[in-house]
Amino acid sequence: MRVSPIGFAFDSIEEVMAQARRTAEVTHSHPEGIRGAQATAVAILLARMGHDKSSIRENLQQEFGYTLNERLDDIRSHYEFDVSCQGSVPPSIIAFLESTNYEDAVRNAISLGGDADTMACITGGIAEAYYGSVPDFISVHALGRLDKRLRAIVLEFTARYGNRRIEKRNIPIRRIEQ
Repeated sequence: MRVSPIGFAFDSIEEVMAQARRTAEVTHSHPEGIRGAQATAVAILLARMGHDKSSIRENLQQEFGYTLNERLDDIRSHYEFDVSCQGSVPPSIIAFLESTNYEDAVRNAISLGGDADTMACITGGIAEAYYGSVPDFISVHALGRLDKRLRAIVLEFTARYGNRRIEKRNIPIRRIEQ
């Protein structure tokens, strides 16, 4: 849930994988936690590269071993609160894959229940990269809830990294071994 900035700040698979690992190993000393952070950050990078949803799905399934073909309606019928990365990252990615815009993506994630704040953050990061931004009617309201210091951090990050598109590259993702 905290890894999304990595997918925006770095421009290569190698950098994204390494930095996602660094951010995750502080709080997730389990390999699945690291894998979930890497998958999320890579999904954001692929979206920034202009990959379509099918390509993002295929890349993540191949590299991270996630099954991303289940439908949200099917997941809802059996989903229970699951804070593990295996239980929250794949459904979050699917929530993005089935979306039509940023708001729809976040609503999809929340509709599953469970660890909804984490799942909305994962889905929202990918959706922001794919759809180009967080809509103003959402970002203005969210920024208004932050104190002055946190708002300044978000605005500085956005000014520096924003949602920079980068050249689409069809390069294989190589997992950085643990």
